[in-house]
Amino acid sequence: MKYVEVIAPGGNQDTLAAIAERFDADFHPGAPDPEGNEMARLLVTDDQLQQLLDALQTTLGAQPQARILVLPVEIAIPKPPTADRVREDSATATREALYAGVEKGTHLDSNYLVLVLLSTAVAAIGLLEDNVAVVIGAMVIAPLLGPNLAFALGTALGDGSLIRRAARTNVAGLLVVIAISAVIGALQSFENPGAELHARTEVGLDSAVLALASGAAAVLSLTTGLSSVLVGVMVAVALLPPAVAFGLMLGDGRYLLAAGAGLLLAVNLVCINLAGNLVFLLKGISPRTWYERRRARRATAIYVLVWVATLGVLLLLTYARQRLVG
Repeated sequence: MKYVEVIAPGGNQDTLAAIAERFDADFHPGAPDPEGNEMARLLVTDDQLQQLLDALQTTLGAQPQARILVLPVEIAIPKPPTADRVREDSATATREALYAGVEKGTHLDSNYLVLVLLSTAVAAIGLLEDNVAVVIGAMVIAPLLGPNLAFALGTALGDGSLIRRAARTNVAGLLVVIAISAVIGALQSFENPGAELHARTEVGLDSAVLALASGAAAVLSLTTGLSSVLVGVMVAVALLPPAVAFGLMLGDGRYLLAAGAGLLLAVNLVCINLAGNLVFLLKGISPRTWYERRRARRATAIYVLVWVATLGVLLLLTYARQRLVG
């Protein structure tokens, strides 16, 4: 459940009470403050929160002094009767909470770049030494989940600004990974790639399935409010090692193996974003207004078609490469 506090100019109490009744929310009016603003407190179940917030924003949108605060409820005694009717399949995170959660992942700042640099160095050492534990450690600190989630959410909301920032951060991070890995590959020559490194130069349908599962799990963890730490590791599994392997092979001049790693990276990147777009669509995450929803649906349809077409091309290239190598 969530505790919603509304601060609005006087004369809105009856409207707020009607909105609360429509969404089965407990309504408690407050006394006006010295400036004439009135406070109302509402207790609402998670499955009704997004609709309640949309109704409040529609009603109070023309009043710039109005404020809406949402706080989590740990315990409610006695349990409100409406709490038993929460839909188990609904997204428990609101649109605003999702945006606040993923927007931080688009910040292209020194912290992001340092984490990318450190995770790249650790992953490169793990791949060169064929050490699985070190590779896993690198994926734990890799900050690659945020930009991909932000890109998928920006598509679902039709938010061009969020899409551009997420794409910029994601591309910059992957370029840093490849550049650092290429330098390491040029400085640290290796005779025969170990099993861990060689595995990141092979691509197949299993790689696409892994990346699709990673993207879907990432969005589900975000919309249901579950921890995204382990899911972030899963996404890093699909992105960081192939990017590092691509750079290492480029730096060492093994271009055929580098092509395999680059193809694996591209397939995984496309599958993660495709799965994210589809899950946001299935969960019904969309903008508030009718016009924005129409624009967002068009953007989602375009991106899904682009991802599917790109994945088809990449799978054809994968098949052609397997025939060539075989």
